[in-house]
Amino acid sequence: MASLKSTVLGGGCFWCLEAVFQRLQGVASVESGYMGGTADRPTYEQVCGGDTGHVEVVKIAFDPEVVGFLELLAVFFVIHDPTTLNRQGNDMGTQYRSVIFYADDEQRRESEAAIAELTAEKAFAKPIVTRVAPQSAFYKAKSYHQDYFNKNPHAPYCQFVVWPKVEKFQKLFAEKAKA
Repeated sequence: MASLKSTVLGGGCFWCLEAVFQRLQGVASVESGYMGGTADRPTYEQVCGGDTGHVEVVKIAFDPEVVGFLELLAVFFVIHDPTTLNRQGNDMGTQYRSVIFYADDEQRRESEAAIAELTAEKAFAKPIVTRVAPQSAFYKAKSYHQDYFNKNPHAPYCQFVVWPKVEKFQKLFAEKAKA
């Protein structure tokens, strides 16, 4: 097994991203948290208030021998709408913006190339607004946010928002889903 690599992605509520990436082969762990703002050690309530500049994100540790960074991005661009600025569905605010926080220059180049390719292919009807930015301090969300969907599958938000993204992933990436 190769040494693990990591990346941080923001694309709406972190519960949605976490639930999907936990099910992807080669992903060793997924942590929900915050990144990209100015507040030190922000709380969920502060981030939801929209004044911290932080984004709800997931920090993904992955085995590059099993799943490549570009494969992570392929899933990322399918399970959220990268064309809506500061919004995913009914979740609105800068904390829900679409962003790739890269760990190194290779991830930066691959992120920019993936966005350029999707744009050239006209994969989306509107322009992609996903930002590519260097990683900054990661603030892990409280324990009740971790593994949220698996712990609360019958909660209304999970049923109506998270579950459809998990289903979409399982349908489109069935060969890459964990057993």
